[in-house]
Amino acid sequence: MSHGKTSYVCLPCRASYKQSYGPERERHCPRCARVMIHAGSAFQPPRRRDKDAWRALSVVLNAGIGFHKSCCGGPGWRPRTLREVKARTAHARRTGEPVARALLRYEV
Repeated sequence: MSHGKTSYVCLPCRASYKQSYGPERERHCPRCARVMIHAGSAFQPPRRRDKDAWRALSVVLNAGIGFHKSCCGGPGWRPRTLREVKARTAHARRTGEPVARALLRYEV
């Protein structure tokens, strides 16, 4: 039985690659050979030249948040801009809420 493919991201190269899922081995970027981050099967990368979107994405992925399908609704809301990330991290500092949970809030 073949398994579906999922996205792996190289943040320094601002590149995303679909590969078969398997937690037993690390995936390396074909451009720079660094270890890639598993982003999930519902991930859609921003344009390579959109540096702000990639910076926001790096905060989301480094917080341990992925883009995994949850039934028919997809992964749910994720911040796409630095303004959204900054608002949510400020909210987390103000309220004591974990940053990963604050990043998933639609409204702050």
